[in-house]
Amino acid sequence: MRVPALLCAALCVCALPGPGSGAERSCADLRQFYTGKGFTLTGVPQTEIPGDHLRMCPQGPTCCTGTMEENLAGLSSQETEGLIREAGRSLQAAFNALHRSFDTYFTELHSRSERSLQEVLSPLGPLYSQNTRLFGDLYTDLRQYYRGSALNLGEIFSDFWSRLLERTFKESALTGVNLSEDYLECVAKQQETLRPFGDIPRDVKGKVSRSFVTARSFVQGLLVSTDVVRKVSQVPLGQECTRALMKLVYCPHCRGLASVKPCSNYCSNVMKGCLANQADLDPVWQELIDTMIMVASSFSAEPSLDVVLSSIPARIYEAVHFLQENMDTFSAKVYQTCGTPSEPGTGSPALHEQKRKSGSLTALEYKPSPTAGLRLEMQVSDLSSKLREMRQYWVQLPVALCSKVAAAGSSQDKCWNGMSKARYLPEVMGDGLANQINNPEVELDITKPDMNIRQQIMQLKIMSNRLKNALDGNDVDFQDASDDISGSGSGMCVGGQCPRGRPRLYAYTPDNSPVGGGASSQTSICRLLLLLLLTTLLLQR
Repeated sequence: MRVPALLCAALCVCALPGPGSGAERSCADLRQFYTGKGFTLTGVPQTEIPGDHLRMCPQGPTCCTGTMEENLAGLSSQETEGLIREAGRSLQAAFNALHRSFDTYFTELHSRSERSLQEVLSPLGPLYSQNTRLFGDLYTDLRQYYRGSALNLGEIFSDFWSRLLERTFKESALTGVNLSEDYLECVAKQQETLRPFGDIPRDVKGKVSRSFVTARSFVQGLLVSTDVVRKVSQVPLGQECTRALMKLVYCPHCRGLASVKPCSNYCSNVMKGCLANQADLDPVWQELIDTMIMVASSFSAEPSLDVVLSSIPARIYEAVHFLQENMDTFSAKVYQTCGTPSEPGTGSPALHEQKRKSGSLTALEYKPSPTAGLRLEMQVSDLSSKLREMRQYWVQLPVALCSKVAAAGSSQDKCWNGMSKARYLPEVMGDGLANQINNPEVELDITKPDMNIRQQIMQLKIMSNRLKNALDGNDVDFQDASDDISGSGSGMCVGGQCPRGRPRLYAYTPDNSPVGGGASSQTSICRLLLLLLLTTLLLQR
Protein backbone atom coordinates (compact mmCIF):
# COMPACT_ATOMS: atom_id res chain seq x y z
CA MET A 1 0.00 0.00 0.00
CA ARG A 2 2.96 2.33 0.47
CA VAL A 3 3.73 2.61 -3.24
CA PRO A 4 0.15 3.43 -4.38
CA ALA A 5 -0.03 6.00 -1.59
CA LEU A 6 3.16 7.64 -2.79
CA LEU A 7 1.92 7.55 -6.34
CA CYS A 8 -1.30 9.30 -5.35
CA ALA A 9 0.65 11.93 -3.42
CA ALA A 10 2.88 12.60 -6.42
CA LEU A 11 -0.11 12.94 -8.69
CA CYS A 12 -1.71 15.39 -6.28
CA VAL A 13 1.44 17.53 -6.15
CA CYS A 14 1.74 17.56 -9.91
CA ALA A 15 -1.89 18.51 -10.23
CA LEU A 16 -1.42 21.68 -8.16
CA PRO A 17 -1.41 24.85 -10.26
CA GLY A 18 2.05 26.45 -10.66
CA PRO A 19 2.68 30.12 -10.06
CA GLY A 20 2.52 30.84 -13.75
CA SER A 21 -0.73 29.09 -14.43
CA GLY A 22 -4.17 30.32 -13.69
CA ALA A 23 -3.40 33.35 -11.51
CA GLU A 24 -1.53 36.01 -13.55
CA ARG A 25 1.02 38.22 -11.86
CA SER A 26 -0.23 41.66 -10.87
CA CYS A 27 1.22 44.70 -12.67
CA ALA A 28 0.50 47.07 -9.78
CA ASP A 29 4.17 47.86 -9.16
CA LEU A 30 4.84 48.63 -12.80
CA ARG A 31 1.71 50.78 -13.06
CA GLN A 32 2.94 52.87 -10.15
CA PHE A 33 6.44 53.08 -11.63
CA TYR A 34 5.08 53.98 -15.07
CA THR A 35 2.94 56.84 -13.79
CA GLY A 36 5.87 58.02 -11.68
CA LYS A 37 7.78 58.51 -14.95
CA GLY A 38 5.07 60.88 -16.18
CA PHE A 39 3.00 58.53 -18.33
CA THR A 40 -0.75 57.85 -18.10
CA LEU A 41 -2.27 54.49 -17.25
CA THR A 42 -4.23 54.34 -20.49
CA GLY A 43 -3.79 50.89 -21.93
CA VAL A 44 -1.56 49.67 -19.09
CA PRO A 45 -2.56 46.09 -18.15
CA GLN A 46 -3.68 45.18 -14.62
CA THR A 47 -2.02 41.77 -14.85
CA GLU A 48 0.75 40.41 -17.04
CA ILE A 49 0.06 39.61 -20.67
CA PRO A 50 1.84 37.51 -23.32
CA GLY A 51 4.94 39.28 -24.61
CA ASP A 52 4.88 38.25 -28.27
CA HIS A 53 4.47 41.90 -29.26
CA LEU A 54 7.73 43.06 -27.63
CA ARG A 55 10.43 44.25 -30.02
CA MET A 56 13.19 45.30 -27.61
CA CYS A 57 12.62 43.29 -24.43
CA PRO A 58 12.81 39.49 -24.24
CA GLN A 59 9.50 37.95 -25.24
CA GLY A 60 7.49 36.25 -22.51
CA PRO A 61 4.88 37.19 -19.92
CA THR A 62 5.14 40.95 -19.36
CA CYS A 63 3.42 43.99 -17.94
CA CYS A 64 4.50 46.21 -20.87
CA THR A 65 2.50 46.84 -24.02
CA GLY A 66 4.13 47.83 -27.28
CA THR A 67 3.31 51.49 -26.62
CA MET A 68 4.80 51.30 -23.14
CA GLU A 69 7.95 49.73 -24.56
CA GLU A 70 8.33 52.59 -27.05
CA ASN A 71 7.68 55.21 -24.36
CA LEU A 72 10.20 53.71 -21.95
CA ALA A 73 12.75 53.31 -24.75
CA GLY A 74 12.51 57.01 -25.55
CA LEU A 75 12.78 57.82 -21.85
CA SER A 76 15.90 55.67 -21.41
CA SER A 77 17.55 57.50 -24.31
CA GLN A 78 16.58 60.93 -22.93
CA GLU A 79 17.83 60.08 -19.47
CA THR A 80 21.17 58.77 -20.77
CA GLU A 81 21.62 61.83 -22.97
CA GLY A 82 20.92 63.91 -19.86
CA LEU A 83 23.62 62.07 -17.94
CA ILE A 84 26.08 62.63 -20.80
CA ARG A 85 25.29 66.34 -20.90
CA GLU A 86 25.59 66.55 -17.12
CA ALA A 87 29.04 64.94 -17.24
CA GLY A 88 29.95 67.29 -20.08
CA ARG A 89 28.83 70.34 -18.11
CA SER A 90 30.96 69.20 -15.19
CA LEU A 91 34.02 68.96 -17.45
CA GLN A 92 33.22 72.31 -19.07
CA ALA A 93 33.01 73.88 -15.63
CA ALA A 94 36.43 72.44 -14.78
CA PHE A 95 37.92 73.90 -17.98
CA ASN A 96 36.26 77.27 -17.31
CA ALA A 97 37.73 77.27 -13.80
CA LEU A 98 41.22 76.63 -15.22
CA HIS A 99 40.70 79.42 -17.75
CA ARG A 100 39.59 81.89 -15.07
CA SER A 101 42.51 80.94 -12.85
CA PHE A 102 45.19 81.34 -15.52
CA ASP A 103 43.58 84.39 -17.12
CA THR A 104 43.38 86.14 -13.75
CA TYR A 105 47.02 85.29 -13.01
CA PHE A 106 48.29 86.41 -16.43
CA THR A 107 46.30 89.65 -16.63
CA GLU A 108 47.36 90.57 -13.10
CA LEU A 109 50.98 89.91 -14.07
CA HIS A 110 50.56 92.07 -17.16
CA SER A 111 48.84 94.88 -15.24
CA ARG A 112 51.43 94.83 -12.45
CA SER A 113 54.21 95.17 -15.03
CA GLU A 114 52.39 98.09 -16.66
CA ARG A 115 51.86 99.82 -13.32
CA SER A 116 55.59 99.60 -12.59
CA LEU A 117 56.40 101.68 -15.69
CA GLN A 118 56.22 104.97 -13.81
CA GLU A 119 58.40 103.76 -10.96
CA VAL A 120 61.05 102.28 -13.25
CA LEU A 121 61.06 104.84 -16.07
CA SER A 122 60.53 108.08 -14.13
CA PRO A 123 64.33 108.64 -14.04
CA LEU A 124 64.10 109.16 -17.81
CA GLY A 125 62.50 112.50 -17.04
CA PRO A 126 60.64 114.17 -19.96
CA LEU A 127 61.39 111.19 -22.19
CA TYR A 128 58.94 109.20 -20.05
CA SER A 129 56.59 111.88 -18.75
CA GLN A 130 55.96 113.34 -22.22
CA ASN A 131 55.65 109.96 -23.92
CA THR A 132 53.58 107.87 -21.50
CA ARG A 133 51.22 106.96 -24.33
CA LEU A 134 54.08 105.34 -26.25
CA PHE A 135 54.78 102.96 -23.37
CA GLY A 136 51.09 102.45 -22.62
CA ASP A 137 50.39 101.56 -26.26
CA LEU A 138 52.92 98.73 -26.06
CA TYR A 139 51.05 97.15 -23.16
CA THR A 140 47.69 97.76 -24.83
CA ASP A 141 48.83 96.00 -28.01
CA LEU A 142 50.21 93.08 -26.01
CA ARG A 143 46.95 92.79 -24.08
CA GLN A 144 44.90 92.81 -27.29
CA TYR A 145 47.15 90.15 -28.79
CA TYR A 146 46.64 87.94 -25.74
CA ARG A 147 42.87 88.44 -26.08
CA GLY A 148 43.03 87.10 -29.63
CA SER A 149 43.40 90.17 -31.86
CA ALA A 150 45.09 89.63 -35.22
CA LEU A 151 48.20 91.60 -34.31
CA ASN A 152 51.76 90.72 -35.25
CA LEU A 153 54.12 90.70 -32.29
CA GLY A 154 57.13 91.42 -34.51
CA GLU A 155 55.45 94.54 -35.88
CA ILE A 156 54.37 95.62 -32.39
CA PHE A 157 57.94 95.62 -31.08
CA SER A 158 59.48 97.02 -34.28
CA ASP A 159 57.09 99.96 -34.17
CA PHE A 160 57.72 100.51 -30.44
CA TRP A 161 61.51 100.59 -30.69
CA SER A 162 61.42 102.84 -33.77
CA ARG A 163 59.16 105.35 -32.02
CA LEU A 164 61.27 105.16 -28.85
CA LEU A 165 64.39 105.86 -30.91
CA GLU A 166 62.76 108.94 -32.43
CA ARG A 167 61.77 110.27 -29.00
CA THR A 168 65.15 109.51 -27.42
CA PHE A 169 67.13 111.08 -30.27
CA LYS A 170 64.89 114.14 -30.25
CA GLU A 171 65.18 114.47 -26.47
CA SER A 172 68.97 114.28 -26.63
CA ALA A 173 69.28 116.98 -29.27
CA LEU A 174 70.21 120.52 -28.20
CA THR A 175 67.54 123.16 -27.86
CA GLY A 176 66.94 124.97 -31.12
CA VAL A 177 67.96 122.11 -33.40
CA ASN A 178 65.26 121.63 -36.00
CA LEU A 179 64.43 117.92 -36.39
CA SER A 180 61.72 117.57 -39.02
CA GLU A 181 59.30 114.65 -39.24
CA ASP A 182 61.15 113.36 -42.29
CA TYR A 183 64.47 113.57 -40.48
CA LEU A 184 63.11 111.71 -37.44
CA GLU A 185 61.63 109.08 -39.75
CA CYS A 186 65.07 108.61 -41.25
CA VAL A 187 66.50 108.24 -37.74
CA ALA A 188 63.86 105.63 -36.88
CA LYS A 189 64.83 103.58 -39.91
CA GLN A 190 68.31 103.15 -38.48
CA GLN A 191 66.88 101.02 -35.67
CA GLU A 192 67.46 97.78 -37.53
CA THR A 193 70.81 98.55 -39.14
CA LEU A 194 72.65 100.55 -36.45
CA ARG A 195 71.12 98.72 -33.44
CA PRO A 196 71.14 101.83 -31.20
CA PHE A 197 69.69 99.84 -28.27
CA GLY A 198 72.18 97.01 -28.61
CA ASP A 199 70.82 93.45 -28.44
CA ILE A 200 68.06 94.40 -26.00
CA PRO A 201 65.23 94.79 -28.58
CA ARG A 202 65.95 91.39 -30.09
CA ASP A 203 66.20 89.76 -26.66
CA VAL A 204 63.00 91.40 -25.38
CA LYS A 205 61.10 90.55 -28.55
CA GLY A 206 62.15 86.89 -28.39
CA LYS A 207 61.32 86.35 -24.73
CA VAL A 208 58.14 88.42 -24.55
CA SER A 209 56.82 87.04 -27.84
CA ARG A 210 57.38 83.48 -26.68
CA SER A 211 55.60 84.21 -23.39
CA PHE A 212 52.58 85.79 -25.07
CA VAL A 213 52.39 83.19 -27.84
CA THR A 214 52.34 80.32 -25.35
CA ALA A 215 49.93 82.12 -23.00
CA ARG A 216 47.48 82.93 -25.79
CA SER A 217 47.69 79.42 -27.26
CA PHE A 218 47.18 77.87 -23.83
CA VAL A 219 44.04 79.92 -23.26
CA GLN A 220 42.81 79.04 -26.75
CA GLY A 221 43.43 75.38 -25.95
CA LEU A 222 41.24 75.63 -22.86
CA LEU A 223 38.48 77.35 -24.83
CA VAL A 224 38.62 74.89 -27.74
CA SER A 225 38.52 71.94 -25.33
CA THR A 226 35.47 73.40 -23.61
CA ASP A 227 33.72 73.93 -26.94
CA VAL A 228 34.49 70.37 -28.12
CA VAL A 229 33.07 68.90 -24.90
CA ARG A 230 29.93 71.02 -25.26
CA LYS A 231 29.31 70.01 -28.87
CA VAL A 232 30.11 66.32 -28.46
CA SER A 233 27.93 66.08 -25.33
CA GLN A 234 24.97 67.25 -27.42
CA VAL A 235 25.32 64.58 -30.11
CA PRO A 236 22.08 62.51 -29.99
CA LEU A 237 22.14 58.76 -29.44
CA GLY A 238 21.21 56.50 -32.35
CA GLN A 239 18.29 54.11 -32.73
CA GLU A 240 20.31 50.99 -32.01
CA CYS A 241 21.58 52.60 -28.84
CA THR A 242 18.04 53.46 -27.78
CA ARG A 243 16.97 49.82 -28.19
CA ALA A 244 19.97 48.64 -26.17
CA LEU A 245 19.34 51.18 -23.41
CA MET A 246 15.70 50.12 -23.14
CA LYS A 247 16.75 46.50 -22.76
CA LEU A 248 19.37 47.49 -20.20
CA VAL A 249 17.35 49.85 -18.03
CA TYR A 250 13.61 49.24 -18.30
CA CYS A 251 13.07 45.71 -19.62
CA PRO A 252 13.69 44.35 -16.08
CA HIS A 253 10.69 46.40 -14.92
CA CYS A 254 8.52 44.87 -17.62
CA ARG A 255 9.61 41.40 -16.46
CA GLY A 256 8.93 42.08 -12.79
CA LEU A 257 12.63 42.38 -11.93
CA ALA A 258 12.61 46.06 -10.98
CA SER A 259 14.95 45.50 -8.04
CA VAL A 260 17.55 43.64 -10.13
CA LYS A 261 20.30 45.93 -11.45
CA PRO A 262 22.09 45.33 -14.78
CA CYS A 263 25.34 43.34 -14.75
CA SER A 264 28.33 45.70 -14.90
CA ASN A 265 29.90 44.03 -17.96
CA TYR A 266 26.54 44.08 -19.72
CA CYS A 267 26.24 47.81 -19.01
CA SER A 268 29.80 48.36 -20.23
CA ASN A 269 29.06 46.81 -23.61
CA VAL A 270 25.90 48.86 -24.01
CA MET A 271 27.59 52.14 -23.09
CA LYS A 272 30.72 51.41 -25.14
CA GLY A 273 28.52 50.75 -28.12
CA CYS A 274 26.44 53.88 -27.56
CA LEU A 275 29.54 56.04 -27.05
CA ALA A 276 31.78 54.39 -29.64
CA ASN A 277 32.21 57.55 -31.72
CA GLN A 278 32.88 59.65 -28.63
CA ALA A 279 35.62 57.22 -27.57
CA ASP A 280 37.39 57.87 -30.88
CA LEU A 281 38.20 61.33 -29.50
CA ASP A 282 40.50 59.70 -26.97
CA PRO A 283 43.86 59.61 -28.87
CA VAL A 284 43.73 63.22 -30.06
CA TRP A 285 42.19 64.35 -26.77
CA GLN A 286 45.04 62.83 -24.77
CA GLU A 287 47.55 64.37 -27.18
CA LEU A 288 45.99 67.80 -26.69
CA ILE A 289 45.96 67.47 -22.89
CA ASP A 290 49.60 66.30 -22.87
CA THR A 291 50.62 69.25 -25.07
CA MET A 292 48.76 71.70 -22.84
CA ILE A 293 50.59 70.28 -19.83
CA MET A 294 53.89 70.82 -21.68
CA VAL A 295 52.91 74.41 -22.43
CA ALA A 296 51.93 74.99 -18.80
CA SER A 297 55.28 73.59 -17.68
CA SER A 298 57.09 75.96 -20.07
CA PHE A 299 55.73 78.93 -18.11
CA SER A 300 58.11 78.15 -15.26
CA ALA A 301 61.11 77.33 -17.47
CA GLU A 302 63.92 79.89 -17.47
CA PRO A 303 63.26 82.68 -18.16
CA SER A 304 59.93 82.17 -16.44
CA LEU A 305 56.71 83.87 -17.45
CA ASP A 306 56.59 86.17 -14.43
CA VAL A 307 60.22 87.27 -14.85
CA VAL A 308 59.78 88.07 -18.55
CA LEU A 309 56.65 90.20 -18.07
CA SER A 310 57.79 91.91 -14.88
CA SER A 311 61.16 92.87 -16.38
CA ILE A 312 59.79 94.70 -19.46
CA PRO A 313 60.05 98.21 -17.89
CA ALA A 314 63.59 97.50 -16.65
CA ARG A 315 64.64 96.25 -20.10
CA ILE A 316 63.26 99.44 -21.70
CA TYR A 317 65.20 101.54 -19.18
CA GLU A 318 68.30 99.48 -19.92
CA ALA A 319 67.87 100.06 -23.67
CA VAL A 320 67.58 103.83 -23.27
CA HIS A 321 70.59 103.80 -20.94
CA PHE A 322 72.58 101.91 -23.58
CA LEU A 323 71.65 104.42 -26.29
CA GLN A 324 72.51 107.44 -24.18
CA GLU A 325 75.87 105.92 -23.32
CA ASN A 326 76.56 105.54 -27.04
CA MET A 327 74.69 108.57 -28.36
CA ASP A 328 77.78 110.26 -29.84
CA THR A 329 78.69 107.25 -31.94
CA PHE A 330 75.11 106.72 -33.02
CA SER A 331 74.59 110.42 -33.87
CA ALA A 332 77.69 110.46 -36.05
CA LYS A 333 76.38 107.50 -38.05
CA VAL A 334 72.94 109.10 -38.32
CA TYR A 335 74.51 112.31 -39.68
CA GLN A 336 76.28 110.25 -42.34
CA THR A 337 73.02 108.62 -43.42
CA CYS A 338 70.35 111.24 -42.78
CA GLY A 339 72.45 114.39 -43.03
CA THR A 340 73.19 117.13 -40.52
CA PRO A 341 70.18 118.83 -38.86
CA SER A 342 69.49 122.33 -40.19
CA GLU A 343 70.55 125.55 -38.45
CA PRO A 344 70.43 127.34 -36.01
CA GLY A 345 72.80 124.67 -34.76
CA THR A 346 73.62 121.16 -35.58
CA GLY A 347 74.92 120.34 -32.19
CA SER A 348 78.51 119.25 -32.45
CA PRO A 349 79.47 115.93 -30.89
CA ALA A 350 80.96 117.79 -27.93
CA LEU A 351 77.71 119.66 -27.32
CA HIS A 352 75.72 116.41 -27.60
CA GLU A 353 77.96 114.80 -25.05
CA GLN A 354 77.59 117.75 -22.71
CA LYS A 355 73.79 117.40 -22.76
CA ARG A 356 73.96 113.62 -22.48
CA LYS A 357 76.14 113.78 -19.39
CA SER A 358 73.84 116.26 -17.73
CA GLY A 359 70.99 113.79 -18.00
CA SER A 360 72.83 110.49 -17.92
CA LEU A 361 71.27 107.40 -16.33
CA THR A 362 72.64 104.79 -14.00
CA ALA A 363 72.28 101.11 -14.86
CA LEU A 364 69.24 99.42 -13.37
CA GLU A 365 69.27 95.83 -12.13
CA TYR A 366 65.96 93.96 -12.17
CA LYS A 367 65.28 91.85 -9.11
CA PRO A 368 62.32 89.47 -9.40
CA SER A 369 60.00 89.01 -6.44
CA PRO A 370 60.51 85.64 -4.70
CA THR A 371 56.79 85.37 -3.94
CA ALA A 372 55.95 85.85 -7.63
CA GLY A 373 58.00 82.79 -8.53
CA LEU A 374 56.29 80.73 -5.84
CA ARG A 375 52.86 81.74 -7.11
CA LEU A 376 53.82 80.75 -10.65
CA GLU A 377 54.99 77.33 -9.48
CA MET A 378 51.68 76.79 -7.69
CA GLN A 379 49.78 77.94 -10.78
CA VAL A 380 51.65 75.53 -13.07
CA SER A 381 51.26 72.65 -10.61
CA ASP A 382 47.51 73.23 -10.27
CA LEU A 383 47.00 73.49 -14.03
CA SER A 384 48.98 70.33 -14.74
CA SER A 385 47.31 68.19 -12.08
CA LYS A 386 43.79 69.19 -13.10
CA LEU A 387 44.53 68.63 -16.79
CA ARG A 388 45.81 65.13 -16.03
CA GLU A 389 42.49 64.34 -14.36
CA MET A 390 40.71 65.13 -17.66
CA ARG A 391 43.05 63.06 -19.81
CA GLN A 392 40.94 59.88 -20.10
CA TYR A 393 37.52 61.47 -19.97
CA TRP A 394 36.12 59.97 -23.17
CA VAL A 395 37.05 56.35 -22.42
CA GLN A 396 36.03 56.73 -18.77
CA LEU A 397 32.60 58.12 -19.66
CA PRO A 398 30.96 54.67 -20.12
CA VAL A 399 32.39 53.61 -16.75
CA ALA A 400 30.99 56.74 -15.11
CA LEU A 401 27.53 56.17 -16.60
CA CYS A 402 27.46 52.50 -15.60
CA SER A 403 28.40 53.39 -12.03
CA LYS A 404 24.96 55.03 -11.78
CA VAL A 405 22.91 52.08 -13.06
CA ALA A 406 24.85 48.79 -12.88
CA ALA A 407 25.13 46.24 -10.07
CA ALA A 408 28.13 46.17 -7.75
CA GLY A 409 30.91 43.65 -8.33
CA SER A 410 29.63 41.25 -5.67
CA SER A 411 26.26 40.87 -7.44
CA GLN A 412 27.44 39.60 -10.81
CA ASP A 413 25.65 36.25 -10.44
CA LYS A 414 22.31 37.83 -9.58
CA CYS A 415 22.08 40.74 -12.00
CA TRP A 416 20.08 41.53 -15.14
CA ASN A 417 21.98 40.23 -18.17
CA GLY A 418 19.47 41.37 -20.77
CA MET A 419 17.46 38.18 -20.70
CA SER A 420 17.10 37.05 -17.10
CA LYS A 421 18.58 37.29 -13.63
CA ALA A 422 21.91 35.55 -14.15
CA ARG A 423 25.62 36.12 -14.85
CA TYR A 424 26.56 38.01 -18.04
CA LEU A 425 28.97 35.87 -20.06
CA PRO A 426 30.06 37.82 -23.20
CA GLU A 427 33.41 39.60 -23.01
CA VAL A 428 33.65 43.38 -22.66
CA MET A 429 34.43 45.21 -25.89
CA GLY A 430 37.31 47.63 -26.38
CA ASP A 431 36.96 51.39 -26.84
CA GLY A 432 36.18 53.15 -30.10
CA LEU A 433 34.03 52.45 -33.13
CA ALA A 434 36.26 49.82 -34.75
CA ASN A 435 36.18 47.67 -31.61
CA GLN A 436 32.37 47.43 -31.67
CA ILE A 437 32.19 45.09 -34.66
CA ASN A 438 31.49 42.17 -32.32
CA ASN A 439 29.51 44.06 -29.70
CA PRO A 440 26.61 41.74 -28.79
CA GLU A 441 24.42 44.55 -27.45
CA VAL A 442 24.63 47.45 -29.91
CA GLU A 443 24.73 46.82 -33.64
CA LEU A 444 26.79 49.52 -35.33
CA ASP A 445 27.99 50.14 -38.88
CA ILE A 446 31.62 50.86 -38.15
CA THR A 447 32.13 52.16 -41.71
CA LYS A 448 29.94 55.18 -40.94
CA PRO A 449 31.45 57.31 -38.17
CA ASP A 450 29.53 60.27 -36.79
CA MET A 451 30.59 63.30 -38.86
CA ASN A 452 29.87 65.83 -36.10
CA ILE A 453 32.35 64.07 -33.85
CA ARG A 454 34.88 63.71 -36.70
CA GLN A 455 34.80 67.50 -37.10
CA GLN A 456 35.57 67.91 -33.41
CA ILE A 457 38.46 65.45 -33.74
CA MET A 458 39.86 67.72 -36.46
CA GLN A 459 39.51 70.76 -34.18
CA LEU A 460 41.51 68.97 -31.49
CA LYS A 461 44.25 68.10 -34.00
CA ILE A 462 44.48 71.70 -35.19
CA MET A 463 44.69 72.99 -31.62
CA SER A 464 47.38 70.46 -30.70
CA ASN A 465 49.53 71.59 -33.62
CA ARG A 466 48.99 75.24 -32.70
CA LEU A 467 50.21 74.52 -29.16
CA LYS A 468 53.24 72.60 -30.43
CA ASN A 469 54.16 75.56 -32.61
CA ALA A 470 53.71 77.85 -29.63
CA LEU A 471 56.25 75.79 -27.67
CA ASP A 472 58.74 76.67 -30.42
CA GLY A 473 57.75 80.33 -30.22
CA ASN A 474 55.86 80.22 -33.53
CA ASP A 475 52.42 81.79 -33.71
CA VAL A 476 50.90 79.72 -36.52
CA ASP A 477 47.27 78.95 -37.21
CA PHE A 478 47.98 75.40 -38.31
CA GLN A 479 45.61 73.75 -40.79
CA ASP A 480 46.30 70.13 -41.70
CA ALA A 481 44.73 69.81 -45.12
CA SER A 482 45.97 66.24 -45.49
CA ASP A 483 43.49 65.00 -42.89
CA ASP A 484 40.04 64.47 -44.31
CA ILE A 485 37.45 64.50 -41.57
CA SER A 486 35.36 62.07 -43.55
CA GLY A 487 38.26 59.68 -44.02
CA SER A 488 40.52 57.86 -41.65
CA GLY A 489 39.82 57.04 -38.06
CA SER A 490 39.38 54.10 -35.79
CA GLY A 491 35.93 53.63 -37.22
CA MET A 492 37.19 52.63 -40.67
CA CYS A 493 37.91 49.08 -41.84
CA VAL A 494 41.16 47.81 -43.29
CA GLY A 495 40.97 47.79 -47.07
CA GLY A 496 37.29 48.55 -46.93
CA GLN A 497 36.58 45.00 -45.77
CA CYS A 498 34.39 44.88 -42.70
CA PRO A 499 33.21 41.51 -41.43
CA ARG A 500 29.58 41.70 -40.45
CA GLY A 501 29.33 38.52 -38.41
CA ARG A 502 27.93 38.94 -34.92
CA PRO A 503 28.42 36.53 -32.04
CA ARG A 504 25.56 34.87 -30.24
CA LEU A 505 24.30 37.00 -27.40
CA TYR A 506 24.87 34.30 -24.83
CA ALA A 507 26.88 31.11 -24.54
CA TYR A 508 23.89 29.39 -22.98
CA THR A 509 20.19 29.21 -23.67
CA PRO A 510 18.57 31.94 -21.58
CA ASP A 511 15.68 31.21 -19.34
CA ASN A 512 12.67 32.91 -20.91
CA SER A 513 10.14 31.53 -18.47
CA PRO A 514 7.65 33.88 -16.80
CA VAL A 515 9.16 35.76 -13.91
CA GLY A 516 6.42 34.75 -11.51
CA GLY A 517 6.52 30.99 -12.17
CA GLY A 518 8.68 27.94 -12.15
CA ALA A 519 6.13 25.83 -14.02
CA SER A 520 8.60 24.13 -16.34
CA SER A 521 10.91 23.09 -13.51
CA GLN A 522 7.93 21.84 -11.50
CA THR A 523 6.77 19.73 -14.47
CA SER A 524 10.22 18.20 -14.90
CA ILE A 525 10.35 17.21 -11.22
CA CYS A 526 6.90 15.65 -11.42
CA ARG A 527 7.85 13.60 -14.46
CA LEU A 528 10.96 12.28 -12.75
CA LEU A 529 9.00 11.43 -9.62
CA LEU A 530 6.33 9.54 -11.56
CA LEU A 531 8.95 7.67 -13.59
CA LEU A 532 10.74 6.65 -10.40
CA LEU A 533 7.54 5.35 -8.80
CA LEU A 534 6.50 3.38 -11.89
CA THR A 535 9.95 1.80 -12.08
CA THR A 536 9.69 0.78 -8.41
CA LEU A 537 6.29 -0.85 -9.05
CA LEU A 538 7.63 -2.85 -11.99
CA LEU A 539 10.61 -4.06 -9.99
CA GLN A 540 8.40 -5.18 -7.13
CA ARG A 541 6.38 -7.35 -9.50
